[in-house]
Amino acid sequence: GIRFCDRCQLIKPDRCHHCSVCAMCVLKMDHHCPWVNNCIGFSNYKFFLLFLAYSLLYCLYIAATVFKYFIKYWTGELTNGRSKFHILFLLFVAVMFFVSLMFLFGYHCWLVSRNRSTLEAFSAPVFQNGPDKNGFNLGFVKNLQQVFGEEKKLWLLPIASSQGDGHFFPMRTLSEARNPLLTNEEQWEEDGIDEEPQGSGEASSLAIERET
Repeated sequence: GIRFCDRCQLIKPDRCHHCSVCAMCVLKMDHHCPWVNNCIGFSNYKFFLLFLAYSLLYCLYIAATVFKYFIKYWTGELTNGRSKFHILFLLFVAVMFFVSLMFLFGYHCWLVSRNRSTLEAFSAPVFQNGPDKNGFNLGFVKNLQQVFGEEKKLWLLPIASSQGDGHFFPMRTLSEARNPLLTNEEQWEEDGIDEEPQGSGEASSLAIERET
């Protein structure tokens, strides 16, 4: 159905929500991120995922390059006190951020595979048949293409390649098991086939009565 935002005085498309921090409606809003001081939605969701992926690789690179100096610290080969503090601080921060970002990135990868936003994961969108968290789930490959586009060479590059315009989104079609019209279609055809010989039998009985 048509949704209207009382604060923005605008019609809200599907998957659009009003952000109280930004004081505006955001297309396909996922959440408001304090780390980037902006809302994560349709226009920047791919860049947010790449930001998490790049940060993971950067933390892993720092931890890998500092680890050999950390070993030297434990063996007593480093004598400078300041360098010891820097090495411990770098390794601790890199590992801490890597673990936290790994859980956050893994959660958003799971959301992408299901074609959901963070808001839709906690509150299912409502369709004509009621709430359904998988209403926009088109399959794993198509769900990835919704965010990253069809050209795989652009998936890991910070280039806008998401499908659609943020106002309309393809929905999962109802299966034949859930659609009563499609499930009864075959039954109607079988009933029609069964009725034909009955009609021919009635016609033959009428012809016999007329002859007699």
